[in-house]
Amino acid sequence: MSLSRPAVLLDCDPGIDDCLALMYLAGLHHAGEIELVGVSTTAGNVAVQQTAANARWILDLCGLPEVPVAPGRPDPLEVQLTTTPETHGESGLGYLSAPRHDFGDMQWQELWSTAIARNPGLHLIITGPVTNLADFEREHGDAVARCGSLTIMGGAVNYRGNTTPTAEWNFWVDPHAAARHFSASAELNSTLCSLEVTEQFLITPERLAEIQGLLGTHPMAEKLPELLRFYFEFHQAQEEGYQAQIHDLLTCIIALKKVPFEAVETTIDVEAESALMRGTSVADLRNHWRRPANASLVTSADIPAAHREFDRALRALRARVALGE
Repeated sequence: MSLSRPAVLLDCDPGIDDCLALMYLAGLHHAGEIELVGVSTTAGNVAVQQTAANARWILDLCGLPEVPVAPGRPDPLEVQLTTTPETHGESGLGYLSAPRHDFGDMQWQELWSTAIARNPGLHLIITGPVTNLADFEREHGDAVARCGSLTIMGGAVNYRGNTTPTAEWNFWVDPHAAARHFSASAELNSTLCSLEVTEQFLITPERLAEIQGLLGTHPMAEKLPELLRFYFEFHQAQEEGYQAQIHDLLTCIIALKKVPFEAVETTIDVEAESALMRGTSVADLRNHWRRPANASLVTSADIPAAHREFDRALRALRARVALGE
């Protein structure tokens, strides 16, 4: 493993937008800009064995069969699992489905511990419910604190939700995990990419055609239309237009500081016990609580630059195919 490029560990729940995040990280890996040292998955968009199979399939299609994938916890910390087939399809891949995969004895906790121990300055990126993160922090909080950065996609911070009037999906699925993380994270100071920023990264049918052109003969070029068509239809049904919000991809781009963005140090809290306000996230931007800051809340990002950055990764994927690798 090269020590000259930053290591990345992704925890996700594929999920259509997670798949594009995986493509992006695969492109940077092939370009020699990062070392994708592993992927773990949570239960969220679909059940955990399915999210792991989806991640494994996307990485294989992107030429990274050597990157380990491990299914994480099968359920949220305290509430019953709710999945979202209406948003991402029955398998989490829109109109596609991934082949079954036997993960054997692969343990996600071991994957995390090894990745953190072997890679000082590791970038830990969470794009699904923070179930695995909160569980791991209970016994290994000191290890997480040694990561170079921790970036989370979640929350509708002081903003309208996409699951309830006030809650975003990842935090609503496992509100106790989100609440636990932020209640104990003053020393970790995670970066939070919440809905207000991430929903600005849009892929339209026209943009999809551009992406396919950049991919050329890469196998993902023919997969993406059926992956994204389901997501387009979902957003149209939500009266948001025939387009797709790609939250997790933008989060990865911000996590690796590949585009300009603005953030504010603040205190985040998440409601876990109220049925009505479950998963609601709040930032104390005026320090009413007089509590230490526990997050860097991203407030804006250069979206055109993020699209250009994604294009760079797509060209790297295409170059790998052109080289016959």
